[in-house]
Amino acid sequence: MSYQSYGIRPQLVERVKLKLKNPVVKDRMRQLLAHVTKYDLQDRMKVRKLVKSAAVILHEKLTDVQEEQIVSFVLAQKIDPNNTFHLLKLWGMFR
Repeated sequence: MSYQSYGIRPQLVERVKLKLKNPVVKDRMRQLLAHVTKYDLQDRMKVRKLVKSAAVILHEKLTDVQEEQIVSFVLAQKIDPNNTFHLLKLWGMFR
C-alpha cells in the first residue's frame, strides 16, 4: 500500500529524501533509529516520538494531521527492522 493512500504528500517525501542525502543528517537519523525494534514500531506513542524527533533532525515542520498520517502509515506497515524483506519493501516504496 502506498504512502499516498495515507494522505502523505509526495512533496514531503521528496524533500525528506533530498535532505537524507546529506551525510550529517543521514548519520543523525541512523543514530535515532539504531536501537528501534519491531515492537517499538507497533507502539503508537513510540512511533509518534520517533516521527517528532525525525522532523526536528530534518528541519520539517509537521502539522498534527501530517504527524498522524505518518504514524498511521508506519503502524500499518508492521515493519521489522531486522527483516531484510521488510526493509526492501519500504525502500521500493520510496525510491
